[in-house]
Amino acid sequence: MSNFTLILGGARSGKSSYAQSLAEESGKSVTFLATAQALDEEMSARIQKHRVERPVDWDTLEIPLDVASHVQRIKSEVVILDCITLLISNLLMQFVKDDLVDEAPFKLAVQKEVEELIVAIRRRKQDWIIISNEVGLGLVPPYQMGRVYRDWLGWANQRLAREAGKVIFMVAGIPMVVKG
Repeated sequence: MSNFTLILGGARSGKSSYAQSLAEESGKSVTFLATAQALDEEMSARIQKHRVERPVDWDTLEIPLDVASHVQRIKSEVVILDCITLLISNLLMQFVKDDLVDEAPFKLAVQKEVEELIVAIRRRKQDWIIISNEVGLGLVPPYQMGRVYRDWLGWANQRLAREAGKVIFMVAGIPMVVKG
């Protein structure tokens, strides 16, 4: 599937800025698909800051879950999906009770979300730029929820990387081509 680029990297590594510059340089119409949810004041402020930074002619859709079911609404030539990290986190929170994750149904939900997204992208003619954090480079989280999250975000990243025509790894604002 050559119609999408996966951009991976750590927090604040320049993923979103790089994705935005790729979209702007294309000269094509753009839809920004945001998965973040404004659950507290800090996140509300971040979301507002990002809205202001995007070009005014871009469409924005805020979709925290079930992204594939909304893809047909997108009419632009380029789609930025920012980000898989929060999409998987949004899923995770549906399966947490007493700070423990019910891993089996969470796993199925992650697999379903990612596979349906891949199918939806294949059916479209748009160019996609998908952003996700690489969380597997650090320490093993000391609690079950963190480990389960890290494992299934890692699976999602691997699955998307296999399908992507291009994979970029961002380090300190510098894009490194991993694939394509």
